[in-house]
Amino acid sequence: MTVSVNGIELYYEITGSGEPLVLMHGNGEDHTIFTEAVQLLRQRFTCYLLDSRDHGQSSRVEELSYIDMADDLLAFLDELGLEKVHFYGFSDGGIVGLIAASMLPGRFSTLMVSGANLHPRGLKDSFYYRMKAKSLFKNDAKLRMILQQPNITTAQLRRIRARTLVLAGQNDLVKDLHTRTIARLVPQAVLKILPGETHGSYIVHNEKIARLILAFVGRKP
Repeated sequence: MTVSVNGIELYYEITGSGEPLVLMHGNGEDHTIFTEAVQLLRQRFTCYLLDSRDHGQSSRVEELSYIDMADDLLAFLDELGLEKVHFYGFSDGGIVGLIAASMLPGRFSTLMVSGANLHPRGLKDSFYYRMKAKSLFKNDAKLRMILQQPNITTAQLRRIRARTLVLAGQNDLVKDLHTRTIARLVPQAVLKILPGETHGSYIVHNEKIARLILAFVGRKP
């Protein structure tokens, strides 16, 4: 299915029943990374799986920004009449979730993010410079975005009111300092560093992320 928001078409799929849970993928991916996880999640939630702008089956654009993607997410909730949702975002999806939850704190029951960074140098040097070198040979909006954005401030993080789960792999490509800073500055945040995991090993085509989401949402505040 598609929905028109902010002058583009966003592709999404719905499955399951229960409280609404929106899932958002990372850079260069699409909603299908959650295929395995959603088999568990759909038993507890109505799952909304989005393709971000310029990803998957959503509209192509010339330039990308996390703020535009956060606006898309909030407009998507408006179009579907979703007043209060659980949200999970991986990598870029996590960044989008943090920004959106700071813009409209009341729209999120719980906020769950994995592998999110506050600004580009929050990426480990090896990954950052590899992407920088790649950008010299490839004119790609997705690469430009991760090298120039985001710029999430302390004030933005402190505006978030949803009960929040901050996740990262022990061997994540995001610097540990950024993960811990997000968890420290977001009110009601819980931090979980996953031993032996990388940036996406417990998420992409993996049921582990579903079990983490179910455990967190099911836990009493």
